[in-house]
Amino acid sequence: MCRSSTLKAALLLSVFAAAPARADVSLLAIGTLDGTTDLSGLTNTLENGVPANILGGLGSGIAYAGGDTFLAVPDRGPNAVPFDSKIDDTASYINRFQTLTLNLTANPGGALPFTLTPTLTKTTLLYSSTPLTYGTGAGLGVGPGAPAQNTPDKFYFTGRSDNFGPGGSSVTTNARFDPESVRVSNDGKSVFISDEYGPYVRQFDRSTGQLIKTFTLPSNLSVAFQSPQGAVETSTNTSGRTDNKGMEGLALTPDGKTLVGIMQAPLIQDAGKTNPADKTVRIVTIDVASGDTKEYAYNLTAGSGVSDIVALNDHQFLVDERDGNGRANGNNAVAKQLFIIDTNGATDVTDLSGEALKDAAIPKSGPFLDIVAALGANGIPPSVVPAKIEGLAFGQDVTVDGQVEHTLYVSNDNDFLS
Repeated sequence: MCRSSTLKAALLLSVFAAAPARADVSLLAIGTLDGTTDLSGLTNTLENGVPANILGGLGSGIAYAGGDTFLAVPDRGPNAVPFDSKIDDTASYINRFQTLTLNLTANPGGALPFTLTPTLTKTTLLYSSTPLTYGTGAGLGVGPGAPAQNTPDKFYFTGRSDNFGPGGSSVTTNARFDPESVRVSNDGKSVFISDEYGPYVRQFDRSTGQLIKTFTLPSNLSVAFQSPQGAVETSTNTSGRTDNKGMEGLALTPDGKTLVGIMQAPLIQDAGKTNPADKTVRIVTIDVASGDTKEYAYNLTAGSGVSDIVALNDHQFLVDERDGNGRANGNNAVAKQLFIIDTNGATDVTDLSGEALKDAAIPKSGPFLDIVAALGANGIPPSVVPAKIEGLAFGQDVTVDGQVEHTLYVSNDNDFLS
């Protein structure tokens, strides 16, 4: 997808459209954001030799911010570069979100009805004004985990897996953060970001990147024993999220009052012997004002996990379900599908597990959109479809052949690779 072999395709975006009164979906445009560096101003090199200002991975989550402005989040950083398995090849990549202009213009006579031109306009680093817990690096082949950019009133979140303290659960004041989805508050002043390490849902000031709030999530989502190696966490703990498959998706209802997070994979206690199909993931709703939570269940269909969720209204949502196949995996993409769910009347499953959890899952309809099929109909074979279709966001309405259409932006995570 690169225009030049020297550039890294940081983001592939597909834009789909559906008329309000119709159920059919059509492809409007495809665009790429190319480049090697972001606008963070960082000049140092990470432990793995990668520049700290590398541009990539930012299709992990995408959010609409009005007009032609969108926000996008990279995940924990360029850990696809092997260098230290004791910390899962993670580095002190400072977490951030990118502000993009996604210019969508009519393309009369073109192969697709619109042209999409992404432009990076700002990079915002994420930090806490109060101290965070960083790893010492002892015995791991690396130095301390605290970024050199820290100041007495700025403590940056990073993707390094050992940035936690001794004892305590995975949802303490740890500096390790693995962003996966992002949403913009209704007043436009803050952003909500979900993560896989804790899992966490955190609110940051959109202008500065300063932490505003960390929401308290149900304790059954976190793990009691922490390790810089995710697989060790999963094999040691008897409950909580599995490694690298925490709160992958996040929605915000149109009224701005409720956050809806979804786990990528079943919790440790929800899989294996208690639910042999290993196909039930949890959804957590958070009242933004009070912090009150509820849990619901979602049963996977053909996908191996969920990557994002976006609100249609205050009770209906689109869920992005996918497998790991596709271009980056060297094979054909199979399951990249969006389903519709409705939480009205759904059972709170906070205290359920195993078969009872699976049986209480929210009914789903669809697929509303089969991305592999939709791209295939436009000459894009399954071998070229990205493996990690991870971001969903509704954008501005457009007019196609005299019909007003809603736009849905779909982004991929390229793991910081070409």
